[in-house]
Amino acid sequence: ILMSKLEELIKELCPNGVEYKKIKDTVGVNRGKRLTKEQLSDEYQFEVYHGSKDTILGHYKEWNAPEKTTIVVNTGGIGGIKYINEKFWCSDGSFWLGSCDEISPKYLYYALSGYEDYFYSKKRVGGVPTIDKSVVEDFEIPVPPRPIQDEIVRILDNFTELTAELTAELTAELTAELTAE
Repeated sequence: ILMSKLEELIKELCPNGVEYKKIKDTVGVNRGKRLTKEQLSDEYQFEVYHGSKDTILGHYKEWNAPEKTTIVVNTGGIGGIKYINEKFWCSDGSFWLGSCDEISPKYLYYALSGYEDYFYSKKRVGGVPTIDKSVVEDFEIPVPPRPIQDEIVRILDNFTELTAELTAELTAELTAELTAE
């Protein structure tokens, strides 16, 4: 849904089209660094992302990826895309994307979030299934002017928030109905 909404907004806000650029030519791709379970502790501050966009591996005392960063999971939950607001440790089960002045960090997340199935389809098998760094590096995203990116982010953030509220409301109503029966 977000991908089609993003495409719709780009067509509306950039009627003359936009340039597409490869990730490697803009923000770049960084591979996380392996940690062992023994290095993790609930007493540490920084969340560790490995092979899942939804579940952290644990906590570590240091961070290696800055706040407002998008990750692409390369093993386990292959292709998962997540935007992380706080500094964190990116383990070797994910790539973390860098930043540049030309692309808003949150816009980057929205530009990639509709392509989880695409990244998953590019997995390499033989041993542990994974996607190669080049798959992410060579992926192209639309790059409208920064003020338009900021407007797209504002609209999609509102859309996402309203969708979550509506889903919660519908779930509560359905649960109430089922409990009443």
